[in-house]
Amino acid sequence: MKTAGDGTRALNFFIDTLLIFALAFFIFRGWNFQVMYWGYRPYNFGWFFFGTGFFYYIFFEALFARTPAKWFTYSKVVNKKGGKPSFGQILIRSLIRLTIIDLFFMPFLGKTLHDYVSKTNVVES
Repeated sequence: MKTAGDGTRALNFFIDTLLIFALAFFIFRGWNFQVMYWGYRPYNFGWFFFGTGFFYYIFFEALFARTPAKWFTYSKVVNKKGGKPSFGQILIRSLIRLTIIDLFFMPFLGKTLHDYVSKTNVVES
């Protein structure tokens, strides 16, 4: 298995972020409709963006071991043995992605923090 390069990883991040933003935007607008007409408590867009991202990654990586961006770039998430990662590994990956410092570990570890801590890797499929 060949590890996905930095360009593939950056493209995955960009595509997934656009999809997450679009989903979160529509959920946010729907919630604001409820706020305006039913008096629901208002929340900032960030809560919707990060919450949508968390569940987006859990859903796609737990079921398919890849997100729509990974389908586009022909890559997938694997565990150390090259198999499908466990749900616990996917949960850890999704939680660590919520941190701001996640991507800054690439120069030091050779991979992102969420890959390092969850003991997973992104490979070409």
